[in-house]
Amino acid sequence: MTAEQTTKWRRLRACHACDLVSAIPVLRPGEHASCPRCGHVLARRYLHPVQRSIALAVSALLTLIIAIAFPFITVDARGLDNQIDLSQTALTLLHAHQPLVALIVGGTAILLPAFYLVGVIAMQANVLRSVPRAYSDVLARLFSRLHPWMMADVFIVAALVSLVKLTGMAEVQLGASFWAYCVFALLLLMTTRSVDIDWLWYRLAGEPEPPTHIQCGMQAAAQHATGCPTCGLVNALPADPHLVADCIRCGTTLHTRKPYSLQITAALLLTAGILYIPANAYPMMITTALGQSHASTIIGGMMELWQHGSAPIAVVIFVTSVMVPILKMLTLMLLSWLAKHPGPLSALQKTRLYYLTELIGRWSMVDVFVVAMMVAIIQSGNLISVLPGPAALAFCAVVITTMLAAMAFDPRLLWDTQGKQYE
Repeated sequence: MTAEQTTKWRRLRACHACDLVSAIPVLRPGEHASCPRCGHVLARRYLHPVQRSIALAVSALLTLIIAIAFPFITVDARGLDNQIDLSQTALTLLHAHQPLVALIVGGTAILLPAFYLVGVIAMQANVLRSVPRAYSDVLARLFSRLHPWMMADVFIVAALVSLVKLTGMAEVQLGASFWAYCVFALLLLMTTRSVDIDWLWYRLAGEPEPPTHIQCGMQAAAQHATGCPTCGLVNALPADPHLVADCIRCGTTLHTRKPYSLQITAALLLTAGILYIPANAYPMMITTALGQSHASTIIGGMMELWQHGSAPIAVVIFVTSVMVPILKMLTLMLLSWLAKHPGPLSALQKTRLYYLTELIGRWSMVDVFVVAMMVAIIQSGNLISVLPGPAALAFCAVVITTMLAAMAFDPRLLWDTQGKQYE
């Protein structure tokens, strides 16, 4: 029996993208419900969702263990062999006195995905056994917030870029860990897609009866209500805006719109813009060979790749490290302005632009991961070595602040000027 079939009342949801209230229809496995106005997915159903999530999470965790245990890449440069494992990409940065960059690389590529997978297994096992646990609610709150910060797929692209950069310098052999990590990245993606947060909260805490005055086809804010950003439940809000309301199912503090959304977004964009200057002005990577040091910036490294015949890789670096951060900052600035001043774009077009911007922002981490790979691989004592430059931390900060800016922006503001009634 599905959640819709076992609930006596209509299961209402307020779209997180446009705030339109809709009733979730009865969904069979393989089907999903989308907002009729903007197309944002409201709920998704899978066949045997608990068993599916556990199987995928266990498989992903096993492949991650294999990826950590075996060699990732072996490099033979003129008789000097160097074999690295996955954890060395972060540990070498730590030894190079870059603890924050090491934490970001190790956390996004290994630690956060591992924590997420263990959490999925623990929580879904409790659901399967119908055993309530307090930490299940905590894990359910964290799940959707962790997705953007797990970057195994970005790390794979960075590894391929590093291999191309090393092709003319040394003989490179891919270890079992590399292929295991590729499988892990795919399984991690499948695991995140297998967890239906809407269905999960129904199993954890049921489906309380919605407010009787709520009508479908209108924005929730116009009816003194809001959709919980954590569990999705539609809650009535007090008439006095100064009173604080909590979700009756998960306890999350509720607001009709994210508090100070535009101000926080603007502050983070300003911070990112300031940090972007040293990220491009200072060296990203410092190579020392036979006592001679050569520092390369993001643009300088891209030009070197182009001159050495690696034009496709140079384009990848240019897009992810130059175009994406700039376009993301400019787009969020434009959307923040359009949230108060209607422009030629429709609300639907602006919403799609926002989600595209949010999606591509994390891919700017490619250049940071490339530096981590090169630092770990090229370590041959006094002959040749690579160290991270001061721009590595600055660029990490740019990526993180732009991602936080996108998260702080409330896309529902783009619909507030379009009228409250859906037609």
